[in-house]
Amino acid sequence: MMESFDSALALNSLSALTLDPLPPETRQQLLRFPLGTEDSMLLPLEQITGIFKIDRGEILPLPDMPSCVMGICNWRGEMLWLIDFNDFAGYPSPLQSEQGMTTIAVIVVQVNHQSIGLGVPQVNDIELHNLQQLQPTMFGLFPPQLLPLVQGTLPGCSDAVLDLKTIVHCPLWKKYPEGET
Repeated sequence: MMESFDSALALNSLSALTLDPLPPETRQQLLRFPLGTEDSMLLPLEQITGIFKIDRGEILPLPDMPSCVMGICNWRGEMLWLIDFNDFAGYPSPLQSEQGMTTIAVIVVQVNHQSIGLGVPQVNDIELHNLQQLQPTMFGLFPPQLLPLVQGTLPGCSDAVLDLKTIVHCPLWKKYPEGET
């Protein structure tokens, strides 16, 4: 009897060591950055080519461009278009004020096989979120210019996840195709 008890104990001990496989990771890494004075946006990290800071004096302004186009700069030996993302999304721009910032953060993304830099005051953190839980954006939560760029908001807060595909297909890029300045 004791032998069967020991066998059962050993079998139960081994079964406790057999673990179920871990579920696949459903969360994605998102970069958080401020937009306007109170909002912050999230952009999937896998869609970002690079992040750097630049002195405003290193940006070459371009004539006859919309106010959201800050100009161009050198990035990895290539010409990089810089967009003031606050202005582009319908927010007042802290980057264009007279006493504005001397350095800005640039989030580099791919647009029509060309890199575009989204100029923002700063980048904050990288966070993990489950994008399967995104909820539709409530009307009036953000400026009308931003709404088409939002993939959805996270539950329980007003943090918006941006849709890079919509940003990529913005009519502004078709109006000023690659190579035309």
